[in-house]
Amino acid sequence: MLKKEAVSMGILAAVMVPHPPLIVPEIGRGEEEKIKDTIRGFAKASELIAGSEPETVVIISPHSAFYSDCFHISPGNSASGDLAKFGAHRVTFDVRYDSEFVFELEKRAQREKIKAGTMGEREKSLDHATTVPLYFLKKAWGGVIPCRIVRIGLSGLSLEEHYRFGIVIKKTAEELGKAVCVIASGDLSHVLKREGPYGYRQEGPEYDKRIMDVMSRAAFGELFEFTDLFCERAAECGHRSFTIMAGCFDGLSVKAEMLSYEGPFGVGYGVCTFIPGAPDPARKFLSAKEAESDISAEAVKVQESPYVRLARAAVEKYVSSGKIVSIPDGLPDEALSRRAGAFVSLKKFGQLRGCIGTISPAEATIAEEIIHNAISASTRDPRFPPVSPSELKDLVYSVDILGDTEYIDSPDDLDVEKYGVIVSNGYRRGLLLPNLEGIESVDEQISIAMQKAGIRKGERIRLQRFEVVRYH
Repeated sequence: MLKKEAVSMGILAAVMVPHPPLIVPEIGRGEEEKIKDTIRGFAKASELIAGSEPETVVIISPHSAFYSDCFHISPGNSASGDLAKFGAHRVTFDVRYDSEFVFELEKRAQREKIKAGTMGEREKSLDHATTVPLYFLKKAWGGVIPCRIVRIGLSGLSLEEHYRFGIVIKKTAEELGKAVCVIASGDLSHVLKREGPYGYRQEGPEYDKRIMDVMSRAAFGELFEFTDLFCERAAECGHRSFTIMAGCFDGLSVKAEMLSYEGPFGVGYGVCTFIPGAPDPARKFLSAKEAESDISAEAVKVQESPYVRLARAAVEKYVSSGKIVSIPDGLPDEALSRRAGAFVSLKKFGQLRGCIGTISPAEATIAEEIIHNAISASTRDPRFPPVSPSELKDLVYSVDILGDTEYIDSPDDLDVEKYGVIVSNGYRRGLLLPNLEGIESVDEQISIAMQKAGIRKGERIRLQRFEVVRYH
């Protein structure tokens, strides 16, 4: 047991746990015996939380409300839940939310320009990524939950933003002088076995091996090295949960212990515990990552092509002042003498932040095409909020200049690395650029282009191909 008087108020402990409903005996009906190590690990982790005597437990859930551009904090004073949809009608939960903590967390996030709050989803029912950990926690407490809860959802923002939000949770706990424990709920890969419910990909076992190594060493800076594509291919569930939790220990030494790992059903279940120690400046992982990114960004800028420099100048001018940049000197002759379609893509921390382009030229010159599409990519891509001035330093750009399109008779005339594709049915047209990360086959290329066009499988389509010159 951790004695609160021996530990300054703030984050007392944290655990990383899975949330398979079948681990609950009323649901598993014997199947839970196949994950005995996970049950034992879960029980020990729950005893650590209960023994820490927290006033508040923060539960980070992949199955709470999810938004692409912000973190949802569950509102209200209380919530309830059960496991009825899994067949356990009598397993119920009633919790009190820590509204004071939520209020201060929301305020601090706003001050630090992190998009987080209680707006949006108002559902008060607890999801299973929350109730499964609560089942074990309630058991460790002898059938009651004496503390208050804060439930937090994940977002589509970068891993860096998830870690940053964890820092805000830590600062809120310290500012309020509250004893807080954190539960990072999340399964690992869902593609561990061919006979499993989600099949097999080689990235599945690789992800589980890597993440258990990272978490067992509390090597939280390495969480940023997991790319979005790799995590997607691994079909993981909890990486962002773990990253928020890691931020709660920013600048502190951490005693980590791996309690269990199993994956008999094709889904990985890992349990680890974390106890904070003394301040350690070497463990300010986000600051180190940002410093590294700043150096890399400056190196990238030095090597940028004239077209990419133009796109960057257009975005920075418009986002900062609302004005359109003038065409600079030093561009290639074709930029002022030729027309062509162009796509401008923005990435932030390796994650797409905006991409807008034109199949056929809409402006008088390539230079004007780039300027117009760069501004649109940063402010009008419907998948993302407009780029803010604070993000400008973190953006990496690429510009694709499209060649002429030509109709083709067969997918055999395509090559995902060499040709982009346009799929059309009447007025509906979908385009996909060539040589995109994660697109490995022509069938996949055509399928995504059809989805973008709103063309259903089985409908007649016409295919066009084109080449691009990509500038970085």
